[in-house]
Amino acid sequence: MKTTLITNGLILTARELFHGSILIEDGLISQVIRSNQKNGADEIIDANGSYVIPGAVDPHVHMELDTPSGTSSDDFFSGSKAAIAGGTTTIIDFITPERDEPITNALINRKLAAKKSLTDYGLHASIVNWTDNTTREIEDCINTGGITSFKLYLAYQKSVGITDQQLAHALETIGKAGGIAMIHCEDDALIAHLQKFFINNGNSSPAFHPKSRPVEAEAVAVLKAISYAKIFNCPLYIVHVSSADSVQLISEAQEKGIMVTGETCPQYLLLDQDNYEKPFAEAAKYVISPPLRSNFDRWKLWKALRNNILSVVSTDHCPFNLEGQKSAGADNFTLIPNGAGGVEFRPALLYTYGVLSKRITLNQWVALISTNPAKIFGISHKKGDIQPGLDADLVIWNPDRSTVISAKNHYQHCDSNIYEGMTTRGAPDYVIKRGEIVFRNNNFFLSGIQGEYLKRQSPIFQL
Repeated sequence: MKTTLITNGLILTARELFHGSILIEDGLISQVIRSNQKNGADEIIDANGSYVIPGAVDPHVHMELDTPSGTSSDDFFSGSKAAIAGGTTTIIDFITPERDEPITNALINRKLAAKKSLTDYGLHASIVNWTDNTTREIEDCINTGGITSFKLYLAYQKSVGITDQQLAHALETIGKAGGIAMIHCEDDALIAHLQKFFINNGNSSPAFHPKSRPVEAEAVAVLKAISYAKIFNCPLYIVHVSSADSVQLISEAQEKGIMVTGETCPQYLLLDQDNYEKPFAEAAKYVISPPLRSNFDRWKLWKALRNNILSVVSTDHCPFNLEGQKSAGADNFTLIPNGAGGVEFRPALLYTYGVLSKRITLNQWVALISTNPAKIFGISHKKGDIQPGLDADLVIWNPDRSTVISAKNHYQHCDSNIYEGMTTRGAPDYVIKRGEIVFRNNNFFLSGIQGEYLKRQSPIFQL
């Protein structure tokens, strides 16, 4: 049995920062030692001058997602390879059944697609309809499938969105079964009305994407979701929060003791709505939902992370190529597939523009990208921390390495990048997954490495 010792580094968790060593045996962390050991292992890694952090967990990605505009440009192989390069060792993707398809059948197909994943992975189940069998399917997911989180869309009524009555059924069932509901909060009726208005009046450019999905469309849906969750005593996780109004509603609900938290994404923290005023070839890559917001909203989102109102920074990774996909909406912004990539850059962006800019602390950085998502989504018995018995998913983080983000050399499989030209400071020198070095000094070591499907335990909601 091979043993590996990481020594001489600064061990950084969501709670602590100390000099020490980590002994890895049989793919697990066997010891965390508060001193610098120098021998006693088959392989010794000197982490002098670096942080040693738990492998990052991205709980919101969409690899090879089928859409009317084609499949998103990253499959599980290319997307997970990009994740590893940035220090993410676990992703959680989605099962999205057809409206007449059992979740269990969709689960089988999604696991087949995910066999290509290089990271370990989990799956959320999307509820896109309500039938006489849905209650049993949710219970089966939790009791035997190891799936404890369920995605609900209040937008996209023509495809995956649900009605208010279905929302009530779902939250009542999920709450009773011991799961957690994830909700995409945008008001479909308002968006549909505004989209039709703008298109009918000849306003077809990407500049009208954010105008058709205003802050109010998100906020009214957040209020609905929180109200329903309170009535049915269902833990609630609001995905990709983008606005100050939504943060305020979440904060007030938390003060009342309602079980609600949420995530935001780097794009909402770092980019603003002025990008939609650019020429189509540039503006189209920023067409995501919810859209980018104002600088005021960005400031409120950073404040919400600092004050623990929002618990996670995910990516909602779902890139589409400009050529042949985003370009389909050149004459109608509503036909541009919504989504962008980011799984490769989340840890570095949050370190650079969060930690180094003193918006969040080092410990909060680790909590937001690793520890909190592991706890919320039931994998903290394996991931998200540096403790004996957990998987040896570790990143040796060089705080001095600088990178200029570019589509010319990124690993995600996409012809554009929404962070093009941005400079980050800090990057992984080593990425270790279950005790094996999979990335070192910009080189991959992937022979025989395959992702593992993670069955998940009951979520830990109180962070």
